[in-house]
Amino acid sequence: MATKSLKARNNDIANTSRQMEILSEGIFANGELPTFAAKIKETNQFPLRPKKLEILQINLGYMCNQVCSHCHVDAGPDRKEIMTLETMNQCLEVIKKTEAHTLDLTGGAPEMNPNFRWFVEEASKAGIKDFIVRSNLTIIRANKKYHDLPEFFKKHKVHVVSSMPHWTRGKTDKQRGDGVFDKSIKALQMLNEIGYGLEGSDLKLDLVYNPSGAFLPGDQMALENDFKKALKNDFEIDFHSLFAITNLPISRFLDYLIASENYEDYMISLVDAYNPAAVANVMCTNTISVSWDGWLYDCDFNQMLNLKVASKVKHIADYNEELLQDRNIIINQHCYGCTAGSGSSCQGVVA
Repeated sequence: MATKSLKARNNDIANTSRQMEILSEGIFANGELPTFAAKIKETNQFPLRPKKLEILQINLGYMCNQVCSHCHVDAGPDRKEIMTLETMNQCLEVIKKTEAHTLDLTGGAPEMNPNFRWFVEEASKAGIKDFIVRSNLTIIRANKKYHDLPEFFKKHKVHVVSSMPHWTRGKTDKQRGDGVFDKSIKALQMLNEIGYGLEGSDLKLDLVYNPSGAFLPGDQMALENDFKKALKNDFEIDFHSLFAITNLPISRFLDYLIASENYEDYMISLVDAYNPAAVANVMCTNTISVSWDGWLYDCDFNQMLNLKVASKVKHIADYNEELLQDRNIIINQHCYGCTAGSGSSCQGVVA
């Protein structure tokens, strides 16, 4: 396991233009595989256009207490990009007037933003129906100042969506680092103790599964059943739903694919699994992603490739929902990851 981000290691994959170059060359440039644009043209789905905005996803910063091997954000303790109070206030103005029903806070570890609690308290007053915080779980155990996060989440009826690569220690620690599994289990037990994840509870606790290698996730419902059975039997842990998310070939996962000589095979598997039915519901059609410095993107993955929205409105300070709805969504080869099999989004499968 690496202990520093690609950026801190001066790895050329940390450069978004280099990632775009890799995605556009080789098997796509020589015509061995069709580009994503060509593929959706075959089913008359080009250009991809947004539907009604439902989700405002805000990245509070790339700082994280973990350095996971598959991370598309390239997050880690050495990443200092953090959303400021000024940008948070601009986001709050948008939250108050948006027609979106879901606010989705992500990172890095969003809880590491020094103004995280203030922002949650202010945003919770806006009447958003589903208030999500994406937690890596171990942050709850990382430092005493985070130990009361479960109670804080409960106070504000936060919907906790947590990363959990597997129900076994070996596979989890391989992807996320030594000791992550045990800390995650303890954090889940703490959340269960105050009512999160229990049957009939309105304190929502969902888990996120990412494959640990160069393969696509299995059936989401089957995985959910396996996770529930194992975590209940071994640790008396309950949760509501499991989201199976395909790893996209960007950032650290792209670096892994290249280093393990799996890049071409993985891209071929994504293209072979392409499902036109998934295109209609990919997250970029109902989501706006806001970066830590306030720029707007079609999705979290485009944010990590620095592909800003194709609109006159490109920053949260100039936010105009009507203008943003009248745009074409920026696509590239990485989009195959969201349309393979049953599809993939931050909310799990889409088809």
